Amino acid sequence: MRELRHGVWHWTAPHPEWDASEPWGPEVSSYAIDDGERLLLFDPLAVPDEVLDGDREVLIVLTAPWHERDAESLVERLGAKVFTAPRDSAQQLMEQFGLTAEQAGDGSPDILWLTDADKTGRPDGIEVFPGHKHNDRVYWIDGKRAVVVGDTLVDFGDGLHINERWLTGDMTRAQVVEGLRPLLDKPVELVLPAHGAPADRAALERALRA
Repeated sequence: MRELRHGVWHWTAPHPEWDASEPWGPEVSSYAIDDGERLLLFDPLAVPDEVLDGDREVLIVLTAPWHERDAESLVERLGAKVFTAPRDSAQQLMEQFGLTAEQAGDGSPDILWLTDADKTGRPDGIEVFPGHKHNDRVYWIDGKRAVVVGDTLVDFGDGLHINERWLTGDMTRAQVVEGLRPLLDKPVELVLPAHGAPADRAALERALRA
């Protein structure tokens, strides 16, 4: 674990479902941000104990429902609130991935353990931008000049970029860029992806270059 700046931590952990056929490596990134009143855990996996020291309210923020990782156990342990987009319905799975109704079943199993009362859209004070899927989110934290990009921007070893292999349906790279371009009007200093190391504004500008 390392502190990127005061109140912003990054660490990596092995993804429990990693497969060698994936374009990304076995280690994935998680982040914690202390905004002065709350501790925000982004896509948390194997959270270091020292991050959780203190009496702050803990909030879990998922960039996508499939990044639930250790969220359930943290809710049980800490009583934390979870902020996430909805999981994919059966119809959405069929439209995105060409599945049959039988294959889609009751929809994605992600965050099934959460009830509607246990989750909400986003924490106060955080701005949300559209990601590369309808339920993938990008979060801007103004007080830390940081943007958490989840799967929308990744670095598999060759720089931060939009992974076009993960685009589904009618979504295009140009549409993703258009949705994220307003970030370039922000004073971005840190870019925090789920796959790859933290990056800077210059990397964001390159990734969104038309």
